[in-house]
Amino acid sequence: MPNMILYILFAMVAIIFFLFIFILFGWRWILKKVVKKAGTIILTDSYQENIMELMPGLRHMGIQNMLENSLRAASGDVLHRPLGSSKKWPHLDSITFIPAQTSPFPVDGDVEVDVQVTIGPNAKKPMQIKIPLMISGMAYGIALSEEVRLSLAQAASNAGTAINSGEGGVLPEELEKAGKYILQCAKTEWSKEEHLIKQADMIEIKLGQGALFGTGTRISPQNLTGRARSIMGLKENEEAVIYDNFFENQTIQDLKELTDQLRSMTGGVPIGVKMGAGGKIEEDIDHLIEMGVDFIAIDGGQAATLGAPPILSDDMGIPTLHAIVRAVNHLEKRNRRDQISLIASGGLTVPGHFLKMLALGADAVYVGSALLFTVAHSQTLKAMPFEPPTQVVWNQGKYKDQFKQEEGAQSAEKFLTASVEEMKMAIRAMGKRSLKELSKQDLVSYDELTARMAGIPFSFEPLKDEQQE
Repeated sequence: MPNMILYILFAMVAIIFFLFIFILFGWRWILKKVVKKAGTIILTDSYQENIMELMPGLRHMGIQNMLENSLRAASGDVLHRPLGSSKKWPHLDSITFIPAQTSPFPVDGDVEVDVQVTIGPNAKKPMQIKIPLMISGMAYGIALSEEVRLSLAQAASNAGTAINSGEGGVLPEELEKAGKYILQCAKTEWSKEEHLIKQADMIEIKLGQGALFGTGTRISPQNLTGRARSIMGLKENEEAVIYDNFFENQTIQDLKELTDQLRSMTGGVPIGVKMGAGGKIEEDIDHLIEMGVDFIAIDGGQAATLGAPPILSDDMGIPTLHAIVRAVNHLEKRNRRDQISLIASGGLTVPGHFLKMLALGADAVYVGSALLFTVAHSQTLKAMPFEPPTQVVWNQGKYKDQFKQEEGAQSAEKFLTASVEEMKMAIRAMGKRSLKELSKQDLVSYDELTARMAGIPFSFEPLKDEQQE
């Protein structure tokens, strides 16, 4: 019996050896045979039977459209795509800054640049932050895990900025870690406790967002698990409901009374509204002025979320760029530009995007998706290559328990710090020492339509004398 095992092992080694030799010296012959056979099939099969039918098919349909239609066919249910719209929206790429070289000269690199921001200047207790970037409302439980939320709260505190609660539950530890805290008053039953409201540095009434607008949703118990359920006050098998409106037969007067009530409860912190960028920006802003808001956060069509029907993300709303320009123009027309702060969000992912929005008139920028990936940084490798990197950060993610909180906080803080330092460098390159000196006069566009829309120079034409001065 032992001899038989030896013979078998010897035979296996011999087979593997000869196979290796065959592949080593015969791979060209094998490859040639495979290519010849595949080529014959591709070049002779009728188009209807040919695998290459995929080429015109995918060009006609698009890979993503074909995939999403297949998912619709498999489930028969509304599709919820993560991370917002995938189509190409008019954006900020064609806009650039005007550098200072001789008129004026650049500012020395060791000169400190003032980038502090005050939100709600007319509020009794305005919110002051050290940098113009704030962490957007990515909800605990509904979207992000506890560890990721706490990492982001710590990063916000370290960087001297604010974090938005989103429409999920509020972790007690998060309130302790965060420097400045923005409580989102959403169309939910939870996160409305008086002690939470009184701890907030700012309150944001969420009317809508760029990826979903004002639509509500229901979250099944299976898709909302763990500590989040108890924090949100949900029973074991109870759905989490996000309503379409705050009140039955809702009116602007109802929302005004809500604004006044929140302002009274907080003792005067800024009370504002978040809304998706729709085509009636001016009318919406007039209603928000009637409500008496201290700030407006506008979420453009490129904004992302955990999951939204593609028809809402792709086929509704207007680009962030257009929305901010229109909002600034209308606030100026209503003589409220210095009274109501404007926060931009939606598709803003790099320092250049952030600074261009500020130059166009926004007072601050919400950062969402960029921080979602940077907070995880190298930790995304725990999920890849077989799962998407977001499986590390979602509350229902397969790898959320492997997320390291302290490492995430450091990564997010470094991203915010590096982004602001780049922005300061650009401000110095324009011959300025403060964010307050920045305006759309520091911008130019190489796209004539964008230049006309934004009210900035077209790069093919010389600057007007007053701009040169």
